[in-house]
Formats: sequence, structure tokens, C-alpha cells
Amino acid sequence: MERIRLGVNIDHVATLRQARRSLQPDPVWAAAVATLAGADGITVHLRSDRRHIQDRDVQLLRQTVNTHLNVELAADDEMVGMMVNIKPDAVCLVPENPDEITTEGGLDLQKAGDRVARAARQLGLKVHAGHGLNYFNLLPVVGIPQITELNIGHAIIAQAVLVGLDRAVRDMKALLER
Repeated sequence: MERIRLGVNIDHVATLRQARRSLQPDPVWAAAVATLAGADGITVHLRSDRRHIQDRDVQLLRQTVNTHLNVELAADDEMVGMMVNIKPDAVCLVPENPDEITTEGGLDLQKAGDRVARAARQLGLKVHAGHGLNYFNLLPVVGIPQITELNIGHAIIAQAVLVGLDRAVRDMKALLER
């Protein structure tokens, strides 16, 4: 079985920065720390309302991330056009609801997960998962053989507040390698 890659979503670092509309904490710096701690990639969600990650963040991340840069965005012509110019390693189209604090939608693995993982295998697709995963509910997802990458943000950043980003990333990587 192939090792599951960990993409660290740094959106909530930017959320903290935007709370004061200041320069810190810098999500680009957070990406560097996460990478040094073992993250296989960095994920950001450039929302239409720019509530956390900003255009400049994505541009700087493209220049500095030397692993894998995944950008989540709405299926909107302006955003897609921007990504054509920036050229991240991957783009994930995510539905946006302006009333949500953070992305709330996602796939219900209890209802559709097995069917989707089977279809992905038949089509030769790689399956990535994220949103809502944390240090406590991760293990059943790690056991799904079709999953090749997990993109986790809130749980890692929340843990980082208590133990530091380096340790939070290393602890999550350790869970993936069990």
C-alpha cells in the first residue's frame, strides 16, 4: 500500500492574521515550517470573498513551496483564470456558501465513500480527502486503500496553538504512518 501524503491546509493561519488585518502570522512562513516538519504539500482555499487567504499569499506560495501546492477555489471564471497564471500543482473546486464560517460541505463517507473509492479505482483516479479530519477520527480514513492524500487544516492549526506547528505536523504525520 502506498504511503498517504499529508497536505497541510494553512487557511486558519491567514484567518488569525486577517482578524487584525495585520501581517502576522504569515501563512507563507507557516507553509515553510509545515514543510520542514514533514508536510508533503501545502493547501490553501482562496475564497471569493478573500476572508483569509489573499491573492498575494497564493502568488508567494507558488514561488516558495517546493513540495506540492494545492489551491481550493470556487468554480468561477476569474478564480480559474488566476490559477491558469499561477499554475499550482493541483486545483480543487469547492462549493462556497457565503454564510459559512469555513467550508462545511463534503462527502459523507458513510453514504458514498465506498462507492466513490471503488469508482476512483476503476477510473485510475487518485483520491484525496480532507475537511473535518482530526487526530481522533483519522484512522478509519487512513484505512481506505484508494486514498492517496489527506489535506488537513483546522485540526493541525488548532493543535499548533498549544504545541507549535512543527510538533502538530509531526504528530499528524506519525498517525498517517501507522
